[in-house]
Amino acid sequence: MECPVPNCPEWKPAALGRKVSRWRPWVQSGFLAVWLAPAGRWLHGIPGCVFHCYSCPLSSFACPIGVMANYAAVLPVVGEVPYLLIGVLLMVGAASGSLVCGWACPFGFLQDLLGKITTRKINLPSWTGSLRYVVLAGLVILLPMVLGYKGIPFEKQVISICRLCPAGALEAGVPYSLQSVLAGNGWMMSGLKTGILLSFLAAALFIHRPWCRMLCPLGGLLALFNRFSLFHLRFNPAQCVECNLCRSRCSMGVKVDQAVNVSGCVRCLECATCGAIEPCFALPQKAAEPKKPA
Repeated sequence: MECPVPNCPEWKPAALGRKVSRWRPWVQSGFLAVWLAPAGRWLHGIPGCVFHCYSCPLSSFACPIGVMANYAAVLPVVGEVPYLLIGVLLMVGAASGSLVCGWACPFGFLQDLLGKITTRKINLPSWTGSLRYVVLAGLVILLPMVLGYKGIPFEKQVISICRLCPAGALEAGVPYSLQSVLAGNGWMMSGLKTGILLSFLAAALFIHRPWCRMLCPLGGLLALFNRFSLFHLRFNPAQCVECNLCRSRCSMGVKVDQAVNVSGCVRCLECATCGAIEPCFALPQKAAEPKKPA
């Protein structure tokens, strides 16, 4: 790779960054095989750390968001706390932040593949990432809790995250609906959920990771750990030649030369190509002085 800016003979791209584009799809495919390899119904009681529907015929682990919503519905009644779920999310978040979003999540991988079909993308303002916390607080916690307090169990709640989730529509609704059609019973998934799925698939063609960027409650939760997780990114201003390569490689729209480890980052590590962004696994150090906005 040649220097993107004239007169910088000392510039050298990061070796890891050069290989990321080749490694990541294979790592994502490997994790996809893990999440879609049913190892027995007994694993359904163990929450995973990625966004993957519990009702998928091939799922092994429980969806962490589904588990959270179910416990929110029973919390006002029986006071049960999902200690295992809390432990899994704290462990994954403290160790890697949102690294699993960029490298292990099957739903994120699907969006990456859909995004390769079209080259022109719609850029979203950064504030749209805050909608993930609206979904987390509203649909995942508060609404199930209020309806549960009224005596409505989660599976009978008309409006819930599971009834509106495009991952559930794709991974569970489509297989069971196709099975129903083949049996002569017609399409069983509701028109609303089918419409949500089709809208999401269309959006993923023109917006990079629309679910991850705007609505994913799990990604938003894990992203809160980005600033102090053991795995983090470090910006080295001495290696920066102001080529803007890190920005152009970031499909999430993060200006990593100004602020690394922000909540909008899924840690795909594409920005590490330029050499000024260094992946680290250690206690985060004080951030280097950010560059002034161009």
